Amino acid sequence: MPSSDPIADGLTKLRNASRAKHPVVDLAGSKLLQRILDVLKGEGLIRTYKVMADDRPQATLRVYLKYQNKQPLIRQVVRVSKPGQRVYRRATNLPRVLRGLGVAVVTTSQGVMTERTAYRQKVGGEVLCYVW
Repeated sequence: MPSSDPIADGLTKLRNASRAKHPVVDLAGSKLLQRILDVLKGEGLIRTYKVMADDRPQATLRVYLKYQNKQPLIRQVVRVSKPGQRVYRRATNLPRVLRGLGVAVVTTSQGVMTERTAYRQKVGGEVLCYVW
């Protein structure tokens, strides 16, 4: 059954696998989810991910999770902007997650990036999720 919010489904699977201390999790692929994973990889919250090509029309993303001292680096993932209620912020009003310890993922006119990068580039956009 197709989901009305595949990004929320992917983030929920990522959070649940991290809490259960799984080394790998497979997500339903989408271009936006790939860009979010690029940001998480750049922040050092996941090791890497691969696009698994198979015979289905939608590719699968295999995410390799990262742990430190047997504790997951991803402890919580919160979807902010939802299909029913989009959340947009200007560059000056971008949220800080846990006073800078977490990451807010923002999609802007210049791509998907963290709130820190968007603030430095002085661009606002849609706040997708918080990760800490």
